Amino acid sequence: MRSTFRLMLLILPALLWQAACQPVADQSAPPTGRGDRLTGAPFATRSPAVGQHGMASTSHPLATQTAIDILKQGGSAVDAAIAANAVLGFVEANNCGIGGDLFAIVWDEASGRLHGLNASGRAPLGQSREDLVARLNGADRIPLHGPLAVSVPGAVDGWFTLHERFGVLPMEDILAPAIRHAREGTPVTQVVGFSWAQAHQRLQDHIHEIGDLSSFENTWFVDGRTPPEGAIFRNPDLAATYERLAAEGRDAFYRGAVADAIDAWARRTNTPIRKADLEAHESAWVDPVSVPYRDVEVYELPPNGQGVAVLQILRILEGFDLQAMGHNSAEYLHVLVEAKKLAFADRARHYADPDFADIPLERLLSADYAAEQRSRIDRARAMERVATGNLEHGDTVYLTVADANGNMVSLIQSNFLEFGSGMTPDGLGFALQSRGSQFSLDPDHPNAYAPGKRPFHTIIPGFVLRDGRPLLAFGVMGGPFQPQGQVQVLLNMIEFGMNVQEAGDAARFSHSSALQPTGGTMTDGGRLALESGIGPDVREELARRGHILAAEDYFGGYQAILRDHERGVYHGGADMRKDGNALGF
Repeated sequence: MRSTFRLMLLILPALLWQAACQPVADQSAPPTGRGDRLTGAPFATRSPAVGQHGMASTSHPLATQTAIDILKQGGSAVDAAIAANAVLGFVEANNCGIGGDLFAIVWDEASGRLHGLNASGRAPLGQSREDLVARLNGADRIPLHGPLAVSVPGAVDGWFTLHERFGVLPMEDILAPAIRHAREGTPVTQVVGFSWAQAHQRLQDHIHEIGDLSSFENTWFVDGRTPPEGAIFRNPDLAATYERLAAEGRDAFYRGAVADAIDAWARRTNTPIRKADLEAHESAWVDPVSVPYRDVEVYELPPNGQGVAVLQILRILEGFDLQAMGHNSAEYLHVLVEAKKLAFADRARHYADPDFADIPLERLLSADYAAEQRSRIDRARAMERVATGNLEHGDTVYLTVADANGNMVSLIQSNFLEFGSGMTPDGLGFALQSRGSQFSLDPDHPNAYAPGKRPFHTIIPGFVLRDGRPLLAFGVMGGPFQPQGQVQVLLNMIEFGMNVQEAGDAARFSHSSALQPTGGTMTDGGRLALESGIGPDVREELARRGHILAAEDYFGGYQAILRDHERGVYHGGADMRKDGNALGF
């Protein structure tokens, strides 16, 4: 008792000093139900993760732990990223899996440069535009579900292409954790349980396009329903597919037994993809593109993805004093939304497969063009028309890993919609993506459908350098929200000094409109959704400026790793809107 009292006397001054240094909660504000943090921004959900020897941040704790385990076994950042992605394909199959595509940016410490990988698949070679239009029966766009939405899945080839250049451990070791978890089963997390139920309802609503959900339900149902939070879920079919990949390599998927199974199923379900499409697939190494913003260089992958939109928005915004406007003020949000509209007008018109279209990248990213675009922004009034469509919300996983040697990976992987097309080949344990829905039917559009062509893509890994050295590997999931989300978290750090966790926790906006690479025209300025952390006075002022406020939208999911070269420390952040976490050692 006496020792306890003595201890209290020792620590009491420190506690009183710490309390005096903390901001006092506004007792007049309406209650949020949220507790008060001892330090850092009051809206932050947790501290950034820190580590000297490695760091991983993913949208599911089991995937993050797997990446750390692989790093501790001596694996590279790429080894750990592949292992984490494989686990996510089991535990978060609604958002990703080997039926989808993959993009990555890798910082290679040995060469001192960034490498970009485009592992997106193509339209079926045997289906002409005329064949597709005939099957659409007069519809003006490709459906988001069903056989016509399927394109070649590129993720597996992406894994093996990354591993060939940057891997250290054998693929058998890398895929072993995912195989074990899929066979033994794991509890379903809160956000995933909610999302699976929502996704199944949406697929049921589109059963007329999909045709049959029995294979889907055989794969992802537990006790006759999508598994709720806490239920044990197993996927022995996926475990068997992973085992085949571990033993036989990427050719098992594109030339062997998996390709044969997909081909037989596709013929039975009248899905246009064939084994010949899988055999013809290969990933492409590409050079990331960049623009300067303040004292950093921001890097994205070139089209067929939408990463260039991030760079265009930043180019426009660099001419404004954003700090003076104040974070998430009406003036600040107005300017960001207007810049987004301008960049998305170009996104709708120019972003496509560069093998089939001439994309004016140099002009789109130039300072002169950004100045012209900036001059179109009316600081007092929202634009109603900018140019030329409506993607639905995307469903994706983003992850990032850094290793003890300084290598860093920014990797994003997706089915597009939750469970993609809803088409689930029998006995393989994964659904096929719906990226084929993202072609335009306008034959004169750069993103027009063509056999063997890659569709417009929403998933974009991001990377930031400062003085030629890696600073930040980051990404924000969520279809057309991704460029908006990336810009917001970057500005949170660069303009407002937030740490890597606070930058993701801060309230966001999401703007949507009928201005898409699949066609369409914006005539009313679109819809602006704001998270609850943005107050009523800001909402009222934005409405006064002509923004049409939406009741709700999708605000994505964020992961990031920041590198402190001076101290030799990694800092990790993970989005509180997801189940995941960042972890370092």
